[in-house]
Amino acid sequence: MDATYDVIVLGAGPAGENAADYAVRGGLTAVVVEAELVGGECSYWACMPSKALLRSGSALEAARRVEGAKEAVTGGLDVDAVFARRTSFTSGWKDQGQVDWLAGAKIDLVRGHGRLAGPKVVRVGDTTLTARHAVVVATGTTASVPDVPGLRGARPWTSREATSATHVPGRLAVVGGGVVAVEMAFAYASLGSSVTMLVRGDLLARAEPFAGELVADALRARGVSIRRGVGATLVHRDDDGTVRLALSDGDDLVADEVLVAVGRSPHTDDIGLETVGLTPGLWLSVDDTLRVTGVEGGWLYAVGDANHRALLTHQGKYQARIAGDVIAARAAGRTVDDSAWGVHAASADHAAVPQVVFSDPEVAYVGRTAAEAAHAGLRTRIVDYDLGRVAGASLHADGYAGKARMVVDEDRRVLVGVTFVGQDVAELLHAATIAVAGEVPIDRLWHAVPSYPTMSEVWLRLLEAYGRPT
Repeated sequence: MDATYDVIVLGAGPAGENAADYAVRGGLTAVVVEAELVGGECSYWACMPSKALLRSGSALEAARRVEGAKEAVTGGLDVDAVFARRTSFTSGWKDQGQVDWLAGAKIDLVRGHGRLAGPKVVRVGDTTLTARHAVVVATGTTASVPDVPGLRGARPWTSREATSATHVPGRLAVVGGGVVAVEMAFAYASLGSSVTMLVRGDLLARAEPFAGELVADALRARGVSIRRGVGATLVHRDDDGTVRLALSDGDDLVADEVLVAVGRSPHTDDIGLETVGLTPGLWLSVDDTLRVTGVEGGWLYAVGDANHRALLTHQGKYQARIAGDVIAARAAGRTVDDSAWGVHAASADHAAVPQVVFSDPEVAYVGRTAAEAAHAGLRTRIVDYDLGRVAGASLHADGYAGKARMVVDEDRRVLVGVTFVGQDVAELLHAATIAVAGEVPIDRLWHAVPSYPTMSEVWLRLLEAYGRPT
């Protein structure tokens, strides 16, 4: 049946759910339109199942790094149990729990493929939905598959197939060197695959260079072959399922499955953007209130991956909370605070985006790398410290290896970037995020005393390396 709501949200992933939730909290009515599973990519094919696949292997390796525990480790992973645990986190790819959450939050759900049909109008099959105030695009992204001859016909894995698989390929070729490529290389190596990575550029190119180097060393120690500067030029799957890849260096590679992990494309090609003067298939440019630029009337918003600001679930949820609030504020005629770090401005997208790569060692970073800070014209000082020299780290694992870096804006004497590489460093990251987002002065950080003996003592060591305030 046709219906009118204050807000219509296209996409029921984490960003879409949060945008609708915060709009409703602000006193508006909202409906979410979803063609697949409520909960989106993160819940069923990305964040949750991928981390579940990784956790068993990292826990096993962690036990092997502690005297007294490693002697008790007498076998490898139980592959069936790993897959079963993974599947439990996806609820068996059923979304009733998420549907129940929407109902509890007073958000309506319309299943089907939603398309814009003009300003504030969305069609879902034969149903027409009309928005009084805003439409929010939260359709996310899809895996990019490059135009390599034969690749699509070879039925490659993308992140979806890799995280939902029920078998472990004996030989896995991974095309790419980013987060998905690295994490799945670790996961499947721990499950018993012989993994070969084809990496045209640097491993984890968006992180500090030392992060990619330490992760590459760890991958090789797990038996993963990394072919740098090499890509596939021709791919063919034989009748028996074997995949054959001709490589750019003249070699051939034979695998049982090939995982393509070379980036994401905006899922905006078939949502009716042309009906409101926008080009289908492109990223949606937004201002800091998440309002799409170039649309007359200012009623269209985009949150999460579709706006290309930061392709991370937590950042999409952050944007969605702001969008829901600002839509409610504008609908009620309240003042909108879109100044830097204001309540209605997604300021962290520019300067304080945190990310964790759940490799082993983990890579956790926030803000700018040293190269990014230099490119931005900042006068910086780079401070590095060996995490293995921190008492808490040496207790955490025998022979602990890792590194920490902070990038300091010398003119303002605040941190603009922090990177940790090492076992279990993900839980160190939020302190760094607070320091960067809050622009906490170096002199004040000296009074944030880390507990002993924990890995957080690295903060004291970094500050000592930087130098005491005068």
